[in-house]
Amino acid sequence: MDLSGKVAVVTGSGRGLGLAYARALAAAGASVVVNDVDAQAAEAAVKQITEDGGRAVAEVVAVGTGEAADALVNRAVNEFGRLDVMVTNAGVLRDRVLWKMSDDDFDTVQHVHLRGTFTCARAAAIRMREQGEGGRIIVAGSPAGQRGNFGQTNYAAAKAGIAAMVRTWAMELAKAGITANTVVPNAATEMTKTMPLFAPYIERYEKDGTPFPDSLRKGVAFGTAEDCAGLVVFLASDAAKDVTGQCVGIGGDKLSLWSHPQEISAAYTDGGWSADAIAAVWPTSVGRLPETYGIPAPQL
Repeated sequence: MDLSGKVAVVTGSGRGLGLAYARALAAAGASVVVNDVDAQAAEAAVKQITEDGGRAVAEVVAVGTGEAADALVNRAVNEFGRLDVMVTNAGVLRDRVLWKMSDDDFDTVQHVHLRGTFTCARAAAIRMREQGEGGRIIVAGSPAGQRGNFGQTNYAAAKAGIAAMVRTWAMELAKAGITANTVVPNAATEMTKTMPLFAPYIERYEKDGTPFPDSLRKGVAFGTAEDCAGLVVFLASDAAKDVTGQCVGIGGDKLSLWSHPQEISAAYTDGGWSADAIAAVWPTSVGRLPETYGIPAPQL
């Protein structure tokens, strides 16, 4: 993929998945605005990219507000002359079960993930429409947003909302040649390192480079952050000009397409449905095969 002449912003790109995305975009020829709340991490990321021969600058700001989004877009335009790709990757976690989750736990995650994605995408769309040459909006989803996950009311709600926004933006921005897609990654990060299933594999990988086994790479679609970066480069490229409104999974050796919510069964009656009528037909009609929920437990 050749992204020469393209300019990208990647939020939360001081480390982890965001850093992998920023490095891959730069390696493909794009100029990159690295964003993080940690100035040291952002500058270190820029140093890595430039030492590899890429072009990058750091913009240290916490995403969420319109002002922060404008600062990111303005930095791209002032430094490199334009904006072609907005990748919203920044995020935080405040995991709690429902009855223990505080207002602040909920609001903080919504502010960074949902509002941060919205404000950055809005600022990018305004600039891209002004340029009149199309563009790419690539946002971070999660299996939790597609399926739900224990202890993640706030995170799952934000990620589900992000997927819904992308489906809306795909319609609204089509005339301007701007695509909008959700990446649903699964990789070794600081977050997944805290999960007992993945922790020992990640520790061995970080210690001596021990590869992840096929039971993870294929069976659970789990690998390195770098394994997920190719999808972002593809979606940023001209090869993906007709790909929009999609939720695309990536992890380890697996690439997948997530379905959109849709009706899967229906029943009809003359005059409408009473509660008793619904109860009578539910087990053998609409409710005969209820949908599953939650991220399936990995089988290793």
